[in-house]
Amino acid sequence: MSKEQIRQLIESRTDQDGLTETGIKGVRLFRATQAIPCAPAVYEPSVVAIVSGAKEAVLDGERHVYDSSHYLCCPMSMPVQAGTPTASPDNPLFGVYVSLDQRVMTELTLEMDNLGDYVPIGKGSLPAQGIRLAYWDDAFSDALLRLLQLGQNETDTAVLGDARLRELSFAILKGEAGSFARRAYGAGNAIARSIAHVSSHLDAPISIDDMATRAGMSRAVFHRKFKQVTTMAPIQFVKSMRLNNAAMKIAGGMTVNEAAIDVGYVSPSQFSREFKRMYGQSPRRWSDGQQVAFGVA
Repeated sequence: MSKEQIRQLIESRTDQDGLTETGIKGVRLFRATQAIPCAPAVYEPSVVAIVSGAKEAVLDGERHVYDSSHYLCCPMSMPVQAGTPTASPDNPLFGVYVSLDQRVMTELTLEMDNLGDYVPIGKGSLPAQGIRLAYWDDAFSDALLRLLQLGQNETDTAVLGDARLRELSFAILKGEAGSFARRAYGAGNAIARSIAHVSSHLDAPISIDDMATRAGMSRAVFHRKFKQVTTMAPIQFVKSMRLNNAAMKIAGGMTVNEAAIDVGYVSPSQFSREFKRMYGQSPRRWSDGQQVAFGVA
């Protein structure tokens, strides 16, 4: 029942395709009534929940399709290809985008650990790999509904917004993606901190040695652990983050040279070569007719 109420709430508050602010920091509704093929995007730390239709994300060649049965959890910034390939006027996509607050997620993770509420990780289980789909359980549905209902009243939102966001964060950490998310926010997760630093400093020189030093690891150990978490080698990750961010900026109207400089490229020709190698065509040709769904993952 909560999920249907969420759908009705989103439908009543979105009158056009794209993102709609809720008045709650980091929480946005979205709608799509046309198919948008997968295009370069960057998933910031977030949860994306779909109540009608389906979305698609591709990370390092692995395809993830999620709908009203599973939500997507991305605890660290990730370069992906994302789109809404099945959306149409007869099959509209409705969903919610919730930014994950690193401070809140870390506080909750440490508090749960201190209380002995550990999530066991089974032998032979795969390491965390950037993003994870999780089943919509009742706790997640109820917490998300209670959060979105605040948007109907400005006073309720101001007074209760932080508490309801914390409740949703707790439901995520207790849910199917809980162990995955808690590995990203738990004590001593140097890889997550390294990714956060890269994401916020794309316009500055980034070396793998510096990333390893910041993580307190040797280059070899850092490379191995980084690839376990993200599926990508560090240099590949940095390049993908830069190129995907640049592609989104170009699709949003920024010139090719401006986008290249904005993500740390000194040489426009090098940027064009690497862009063409990744996307199969030059930045200028690629930008013609491109759309990036909602401006978010």
